[in-house]
Amino acid sequence: MRVTATASDIEQGAEVLRAGGLVALPTETVYGLGANAEDPAAVARIFQVKGRPPSHPLIVHIAAAEQLNDWVAEVPATARLLAERFWPGPLTLVLRRGRRVPLEATGGLETVAVRVPDHPVALALLSAFGGGVTAPSANRFGSISPTTAGHVRAELGDAVDFVLDGGFCQVGVESTIVDVTGEMPSILRPGGVTREDLEAVLGHPVAVPSAGGLRVPGQHPSHYAPRARVVLVEPDKIVAEAELAQEAGHHVGVFLPPHLADAAVKAHAVVALPASLDTYAHGLYGFLRELDRQECDLIVASLPVEEGLGLAIANRLRRAAGPRASA
Repeated sequence: MRVTATASDIEQGAEVLRAGGLVALPTETVYGLGANAEDPAAVARIFQVKGRPPSHPLIVHIAAAEQLNDWVAEVPATARLLAERFWPGPLTLVLRRGRRVPLEATGGLETVAVRVPDHPVALALLSAFGGGVTAPSANRFGSISPTTAGHVRAELGDAVDFVLDGGFCQVGVESTIVDVTGEMPSILRPGGVTREDLEAVLGHPVAVPSAGGLRVPGQHPSHYAPRARVVLVEPDKIVAEAELAQEAGHHVGVFLPPHLADAAVKAHAVVALPASLDTYAHGLYGFLRELDRQECDLIVASLPVEEGLGLAIANRLRRAAGPRASA
């Protein structure tokens, strides 16, 4: 992990947060656009800079599991167990909102999403700041999440008051969001902690609703999307679909699964996917950005087996391929 942020940088970031500014911070998942969680005006700036609808809740990042009681109304035993096992880490818990959390940060909901990130720069910033930081991904709403400081600067520029560089994000996809407000926990967004990991700790199956009634980050129909249109097909149809689109005049980018690694594809650009799902998740957003950089207007991909991190990758690809608002 290449980290260029210094102790002086971290203190400067904390000062920017105290002054109501926005700080881009690295986490193990993606870079976040951070603001003082208790400052409604600063939180409102996040929505403005991202172009994010104010009804979409944000995640409050805290420095340690021991601080959870400061931000939520109650901590059920299941939430305590998951926090002890997976924090710091890519797990977000949805709980009843505590009084410190303004409704601006929750999209008007009486629930709040909270996590402890597993990145030395993020944890140092949270400790130096001494409070909670709301931090959605540091990009324009709906576009590819940033996994380097360079991605943040290229997309948001001077709209961010300060950028902390913590190198390339190790997980590469957002945190798993788990609702623990009811009797049985359920996964509202798959992410860096797998369903299998959760079930091993809890000792029972964990539901993954196809469409939850609770609004949570990253659940817009079109999200994590490149400029190119993404089309999902069955794995064995990838080559034929890509070549057909290329012949029709598209600049086609292809996500080529490992079992087709030796296939010759007539396309504008090809990404040979790694066999490891961990490596795939780590590189997913970089792959999408690279095909945008190569000026593809269409990306042909298939969904991985939805086990382990494959569940999170499939979720991101479905949303990248989701319906987009007309211009």
